[in-house]
Amino acid sequence: MACHQRSASLPSIPHSTESRVEVELQGLQTRISSPSATIGTMCDGLRKLGNTYGCIEEIMRLPSNQIGLSLPLQRKMVEEELDRSLVLVDLCDAMQESLAELKTSIQELQLTLKRGDDAAIQLKIESFIRLTKKAQKPFKKITNSKAMDEGCRTIMLLAEAREMAVSLLESASRLLPKQIVATNGSRWSLVSKRFQKRRVVCEEAQLQALERGMADLQNSIEPLFRRLIQSRVSLLNILSS
Repeated sequence: MACHQRSASLPSIPHSTESRVEVELQGLQTRISSPSATIGTMCDGLRKLGNTYGCIEEIMRLPSNQIGLSLPLQRKMVEEELDRSLVLVDLCDAMQESLAELKTSIQELQLTLKRGDDAAIQLKIESFIRLTKKAQKPFKKITNSKAMDEGCRTIMLLAEAREMAVSLLESASRLLPKQIVATNGSRWSLVSKRFQKRRVVCEEAQLQALERGMADLQNSIEPLFRRLIQSRVSLLNILSS
């Protein structure tokens, strides 16, 4: 059931935009589900999802949708999506706070690494791992709310985009601890003094790459967060009109 009926005189742009959003969401799901997905994959996905929210915003601004979403039959779905989207807002905030803590942890680890204190290095690594587990906790509290199978198509797209955002953030949080694991599957191991200099160079490069990845995540979440807020404002304006 659509939010509005389209006459033959109405343009086909809404159909085209909705189809494009669906294709983009399906493509994102395929990419983040890949075993080869990386932090970079999640950053790219978050940026693309921000653009997808922009497309949905265009659909919501259509006069026919503005009227349809304000009708009694659709208001309940709009109100429910507003409540659920607030959870995503909180998740974005929590993720940004976690990333700030993790970046500080990495910077401290880099300083400790330069001092060459092996015991302190191990403690800093363990501290980083604990912070990554803390970053995953908010996702365990989320109640799984699947997008509705029928109803207003615009709200269905918003629900699907919201679920995709949660999946991207959760996947990113799960990838973070894996960035500090050695290729042999164990945590960084201590090596002989003979290879100490080489070890420091390699680990510093790894930490710098991880720090850049986390900064990229922060920069990818921020525009998505702004799009999400704008989407909520649009829905609230529709309800109050």
